[in-house]
Amino acid sequence: MDTLVFEGVEVTGYPIFEDPKVQKAIIFASTAHIGQYRKTGDPYVTHCIHTGKILAALVPSTGERAINTVVAGILHDVIDDTAENLKSIEEQFGDDVASLVSGVSKLSYINQLLRRHRQKNTGGSTLTSEEANNLRVMLLGMVDDPRVVLIKLADRLHNMRTIYALPIRKAEAVAQETLAVWCSLASRLGVWALKAELEDLCFAVLQPQVFKKMRSELTSMWNSSNKAKSTRRSSIRSGLPASVKDVPTTSIHDSFSLSNEEKPNMKDLLQAVLPFDLLLDRKRRSYFLNNLQSTSETSVPKPKIVDDAAVALASLAACEEELEQELLISTSYIPGMEVTLSSRLKSLYSMYCKMKRKHVGIRQIYDARALRVIIGDKKGALHGPAVKNCYNVLDIVHRLWSPIDGEFDDYIINPKGSGYQSLHTAVQSSDSSPLEVQIRTQRMHEYAEYGLAAHWLYKESKVDYRNGTSNKIGQSTSYPSSSSEDENYIQDVMPSKYSSMKVGHPVLRIEGSQLLAAVIVSIDKGGKELLVAVSFSLEASEAVAERRSCFQLKRWETYARVYKKVSEKWWCAPGHGDWSTNLEKYTLCQDGIFHKQDQFGRLLPTFIQLIDLTEEEEEEYWMVVSAIFEGKEASSLTSDSSNTERTMLQWEEQVRRGASLAEKSLTVGTCTEPILREVAIICWPHGKIMRMSLGSTAADAARRMGLEGKLLWVNGQLVLPQTELKDGDIVEVRM
Repeated sequence: MDTLVFEGVEVTGYPIFEDPKVQKAIIFASTAHIGQYRKTGDPYVTHCIHTGKILAALVPSTGERAINTVVAGILHDVIDDTAENLKSIEEQFGDDVASLVSGVSKLSYINQLLRRHRQKNTGGSTLTSEEANNLRVMLLGMVDDPRVVLIKLADRLHNMRTIYALPIRKAEAVAQETLAVWCSLASRLGVWALKAELEDLCFAVLQPQVFKKMRSELTSMWNSSNKAKSTRRSSIRSGLPASVKDVPTTSIHDSFSLSNEEKPNMKDLLQAVLPFDLLLDRKRRSYFLNNLQSTSETSVPKPKIVDDAAVALASLAACEEELEQELLISTSYIPGMEVTLSSRLKSLYSMYCKMKRKHVGIRQIYDARALRVIIGDKKGALHGPAVKNCYNVLDIVHRLWSPIDGEFDDYIINPKGSGYQSLHTAVQSSDSSPLEVQIRTQRMHEYAEYGLAAHWLYKESKVDYRNGTSNKIGQSTSYPSSSSEDENYIQDVMPSKYSSMKVGHPVLRIEGSQLLAAVIVSIDKGGKELLVAVSFSLEASEAVAERRSCFQLKRWETYARVYKKVSEKWWCAPGHGDWSTNLEKYTLCQDGIFHKQDQFGRLLPTFIQLIDLTEEEEEEYWMVVSAIFEGKEASSLTSDSSNTERTMLQWEEQVRRGASLAEKSLTVGTCTEPILREVAIICWPHGKIMRMSLGSTAADAARRMGLEGKLLWVNGQLVLPQTELKDGDIVEVRM
């Protein structure tokens, strides 16, 4: 690769700098700023080029809007600090560039005025949270093009990279303002990587000792040369160093108390903050690491904290390459499977905040390093198969590295409230340190990444792997069972994660990439053992991919029919079933997941995921179950929740209208049929109205409520299951 340098600033690997308009802007800025120098001693034009370089990492490498954004970044200080004016920029570079430069100039001017106002009236420059929010709103209200804010963010980022040239008090004031205002604006634009670097630069200025200690701690964790390779399938409790499992967690202030030490050199600390674009491009990252190594061998050694940052980046690169090789081997036979792999380091500031919020040490931050695997779905055309491949990749990851107990979250089966879907798992990587892996389809990724950010702002290099498939597990891998030493852990997991679990509840059975519909048949040992009916004829990947679609009733019907079949056949033990449905035993393990147990008592990789139901979904599901047990079709049920959740006043009004009609009919002739062919009962203590067909019994109500086998109290009295219910009965279960 040919080296590309302008005014001493290397821009190799940024193709947008080869555009004639960008190069013209560099010449224009160099001429305008001639004779001007920054406090670092560098020619002022270097700041302009660095600002354009930061923007080049955020926008596409082609396109008029992208080019104009970089050009405006290079020219952003011309009208404020030189003899050139806006008219000359408009004549040379067009209206769009002139408008962007003008917008940046206004933002800078207003920000300076407000800063001076604070210093004059308060004697300091510290922003309150209310002032910071007002400033953010004011700055955003002044611009009608988000690129103006983006250019100002790039300008501020380079100023923060070189803030060591300012007096310490002024540097701290600028860092505090940046953290309170500009990091928040970066978040609103969706430029998360830039925000992370800004946060760490501010963190290094405002809390240098804590920053240095955290960087050193992470280096000791991630430096593979000091460690043996991790043991497969070891529990995180037994596999991590003694310092993790034996030493009690101390407060964040106790862990990083360095009051007796001298403050580290600010320039060294700022150099230890990795440029955000290194994680967006693997070639850039490799070039940076190679250049750092060659420089240290031929010149004065770099400060230890800078080497520590390089260790962090190298450890992440090693994990990414290891997973890449495993995917290349394991997926070599899956037709049409496309995989994109990327990585990120969590900002030290974000880790610091998480440690304070959760009151944990740095070794309990499992997402300090993260890999992301994105499964191609042909623009949504193959979303169902892509979902299956997500679980296939999860199986590959868990065979490559040891899963950390209790750190697997399935947001595909159970999406977050925002609609976010992904598999998150934390593993113990080959350097014996935690690593988070996120797995999602392309559609899920686009929803997560583009939900708030503009499409053109997001740019990430992609690594495509050749097509292929993963072989199924040929032999079982042993999972640690719920031994006595893990009883406390399982007791912690049970109340929160599985509190909604009941007989008849829908679950998904996951084995490699195969997702099957299943229902809970029985719950034993306080919820630690389950008997589950699995339908081998019901593939569930499409249902998972479209969890919140309008076809929910039809899917609930498939689970209900499995449940009814098992109930009618009186199957009650593992192994019972036929060619399409089989009962399997699952045991809660110390990883917080229910794993399949075979006839020899061995725990297998196959596991189940409880489907979390919203209140509306749960009522709808049990309504479908009740209908199927009564011999009805799910299609006969209305999906309008207003028909199933009528209030007391609505029901009273309908009953009165029915009574009125009955009286009128009696005056005309004999009434041969009842006006209402259903009864309505009140489920206590919530007061919810539940409609049931005429002749329904207490057992039918219990099944409808998801409490099959429980005895009900009707109108305050305990009744037999075959007791027929009447209009207005108050039904409750007393545990």
